[in-house]
Amino acid sequence: MNISPETNYTVRSPAAATGNRLLASLPEADLRHIQSLCEVVQVELGEQLYEPGQTIQYIYFPDDSLISLLAVAEGRMTLEVGSVGREGMIGSSVALGHEVAQVRAVVQRAGLASRIDSADFCGEFRRMESLQRLLYRYTDTLLAQAIQIAVCSRFHVLEARLARSLLITRDRLQSEQFHLTHEFLAHALGVRRVGVTKAASALQAQGLISYSRGNIEILDSAGLEAVSCRCYELVKDTGSIGMGSVFL
Repeated sequence: MNISPETNYTVRSPAAATGNRLLASLPEADLRHIQSLCEVVQVELGEQLYEPGQTIQYIYFPDDSLISLLAVAEGRMTLEVGSVGREGMIGSSVALGHEVAQVRAVVQRAGLASRIDSADFCGEFRRMESLQRLLYRYTDTLLAQAIQIAVCSRFHVLEARLARSLLITRDRLQSEQFHLTHEFLAHALGVRRVGVTKAASALQAQGLISYSRGNIEILDSAGLEAVSCRCYELVKDTGSIGMGSVFL
């Protein structure tokens, strides 16, 4: 379903507090100023915030929502190259001179996000050194993760890739329980639904997860990490290309 950003429902005042970790790492005065330019919106499951080739109108900072970034080939084939939760933002390329979206941004978990008009954000980026430093570190890390995920998708078996994806989702949401349909996972992993079914069944048979009608619970985190490929170790928060390095 393709819903434009204008259909988001604003649920708080423009000055409402944000739970976004990236914004919260700004100096207090800069944070207050950015917040004064933001509005908090509710984003819904499956909502497409960006589509490749579309002009980016808003920058989003998720609070408790989760956004999947999908590379699109021939208008129909997709592969997840990243996901963004409260640790990050989407639309940062606008400040670097790229006004058109290069990936499809789809809401993976409904919730709140702070958003700011792209023109306002670019203006603050030009004058605010703290925002510049933060954005450079963030975009560099996001690119490194996208490259690693692309390598993972080419060389690692599906079961390990699924384990990696579930662990990253857990970390982004800070919860062992979440909802992901077979259809969404197939789009994210670039495979057929039957492949997701087999891989999820294998993980469930090992007692690592419980999976029923899209409701997933991680039962054995250590075991799931053991099954996952090394890519998870690299991209997790404390990994060598993890988001933890953005907030140092």
